[in-house]
Amino acid sequence: MRRMWPEEFSNLLDGAEEVTLNSAARMRDDGSHSEAIHRKALKLRLSQADFERIWPLAEARYRLQGRLAGKAITLIVNNPHYSQWHPADGGTEESVADSGRSYSTRYVVVHFLLDDVQETVAA
Repeated sequence: MRRMWPEEFSNLLDGAEEVTLNSAARMRDDGSHSEAIHRKALKLRLSQADFERIWPLAEARYRLQGRLAGKAITLIVNNPHYSQWHPADGGTEESVADSGRSYSTRYVVVHFLLDDVQETVAA
């Protein structure tokens, strides 16, 4: 099944930074070793409101269009293998509206796994 990233959220990815997630192998509670993690990802700072809008898309893979065409992303929110990259506090910014009233905007730092997508072509 090919799910496309919803067009209404495509602008949220504009400020995304491409990073590599690295984690050394670790000893699990049962004594076995986990594998080291080396994955490409997108790191993004979103407003809390935008994060809540894309939350239902978490843990599913979506293909991208535009500058990231040929790639697919998966929002990391609760996968235990990627716990150190779960959503984190991105700070708060204080602003003043045109009316003169002060308000705060809360931000969240999120990571999307980033994969290359290969299309199969019938010969």
